[in-house]
Amino acid sequence: MNEPPFSVREPEGEETPVVVEVPHAGLHVPAPQLHAIVAPARSLARDADLYVDDLYVDAPLEGATILVAHASRYVVDLNRGEKDYDSDSVTGGPSETRAPRGVVWRLTTDGEKVMSAPISRAELEARLEAIYRPYHAILTQILARKVEKFGLAVLLAAHSMPSVGRTVHGDPGSARADVVPGTRGRASAEARFIDAVDAHARAKGWSVQHDNPYRGGFATQHYGRPSQRIHAVQVELARRLYMDETNLWKLEGGFEATRAWCRTLVTRLGQVALR
Repeated sequence: MNEPPFSVREPEGEETPVVVEVPHAGLHVPAPQLHAIVAPARSLARDADLYVDDLYVDAPLEGATILVAHASRYVVDLNRGEKDYDSDSVTGGPSETRAPRGVVWRLTTDGEKVMSAPISRAELEARLEAIYRPYHAILTQILARKVEKFGLAVLLAAHSMPSVGRTVHGDPGSARADVVPGTRGRASAEARFIDAVDAHARAKGWSVQHDNPYRGGFATQHYGRPSQRIHAVQVELARRLYMDETNLWKLEGGFEATRAWCRTLVTRLGQVALR
């Protein structure tokens, strides 16, 4: 049975301007793409934002719309630009560009090969048409509907991160904060939304580091346009908060506590938006 590339759940409670986007929790690799992937299964899981869809599963109960991708980022990374690839990832791609983890990943965060060889331009186009463009089309539609209804939209780009920087990261071996709000230098959202995320984390006793090591990816930069009434905040959660990063299990107690925090974060952003 084919897995749909993404799913949308609309609000079940009183609607708010909040949209939760979960682009990296998926593990599905369609059969036609399996032959090209040589990365071990553990890497596919380690490079996914495991369980983030479960952490935000209550978002519709708090009035938010949630968009969840099911396809692995090894097939196509929805938080990259369409043209973010190089010649080692896609045949005929730009040789002057280095994009080992662009819209098509060719290296894992452990430095291992994802693909046996570059994919063709036709294969890239097929993936973009089947998954990437429909995903961003529906996200664009949801945000536009929120703006039309409420006068603004708030995009919570929901992610998780390794608790310690890996070999290929810019901070190898460094312990990261519990929560990293990425806002492109506070440019992708008004201060009230950024500060609400910060305060919500600190109230839990969690550490916060803005834009370090993640400033916000494609979605934050592309959609976060306060002048056009769309505010975007990428929220990275250190995985130690809710899972065992070695065996990839949910942490007893920690997972439920983090899920509760995510639910109340959605509530808080909705309240701030409707003031």
